[in-house]
Amino acid sequence: MKQKIMSGMRPTGKLHLGHYLGVIDNWVKLQDEYDCYFSVADWHALTTKYDKTENLRQDTIDVVTDWLACGIDPNKATIYVQSLVPETAELHIYLSMITPQNWVERDPTLKDMAKILKSKEGMASQINYGLMGYPVLMTADILTFNADLVPVGIDQVAHVELTRDIVRRFNNIYNTEFFKEPQPKLNNCSLICGLDGNKMGKSFHNDIKISDSTEVTAKKVMTAITDRSRMRKDDIGHPDECEVAFKYWKIFGSEEDINLTRCECESTSRGCAQCKRLLGEKINERMKEIRERRTYYEQHPDEVERIIKEGSEKARIEAQKVLAEVRKLVRMY
Repeated sequence: MKQKIMSGMRPTGKLHLGHYLGVIDNWVKLQDEYDCYFSVADWHALTTKYDKTENLRQDTIDVVTDWLACGIDPNKATIYVQSLVPETAELHIYLSMITPQNWVERDPTLKDMAKILKSKEGMASQINYGLMGYPVLMTADILTFNADLVPVGIDQVAHVELTRDIVRRFNNIYNTEFFKEPQPKLNNCSLICGLDGNKMGKSFHNDIKISDSTEVTAKKVMTAITDRSRMRKDDIGHPDECEVAFKYWKIFGSEEDINLTRCECESTSRGCAQCKRLLGEKINERMKEIRERRTYYEQHPDEVERIIKEGSEKARIEAQKVLAEVRKLVRMY
């Protein structure tokens, strides 16, 4: 029997290359080896965007469309929407009853979110009950399927450790070994910065979206930061000081491409503008099949809806098995 993996993503609308390289490309590989459950975490979106839900449904559809375009196969992995599996919410209640408050408060992501909200004028009072419970809801997501593994980056290992703490506490209180202690499965993936050298993000306007056309991608790449010390083409280039473009070459180029880029930059035979034009072509080449699949799903929205519905129904069946055992262990009526 395959080990179970659970992971999720908030519905933030159309996804960018950071999502693809940092998360989705890894999921595509995992779905061949594991029993995978991939969630569009729309309840999690409400923890900070509860008053901005006008695009929530479309954002959810866009996320699933991008997943499918990138190669997540509904015949291999279970794609579902968090709120369509209400068993997770009930499990969250049971877990919240046994989780000490200080365990939640020490969660690093919660601390980061709180700092962001407090830094916004008039937002300090809006650190809400739902946001405080975010780490426990995340634990419920994982335990809804009693997952063995959770794919994470090194900075997210603390999330999984909290889940393991809650599992140990639950099993101890109810004298059981029902819940497994999920293990973090570290991503072996490429990390990509935004076009301005900062973290890539939709709100920073420095991203390249999976759904961007070849023309839009090429135009965006031309804005990428390069070697700030190189003012003219005949200035000697310093690839290792190139803040964005050469980093992208290391992700999208072959070893031969990377070596040639370095050589021509340092010899002044390739200017920054030419370098970025070639880079845009390389990125578009990598994304060509993905964008073709995305166009297909955009033209067949009923198929995307069917995949969401069927995946969520399948997820519920598994979730009901777990919840039935939990209710028995807690001795609910």
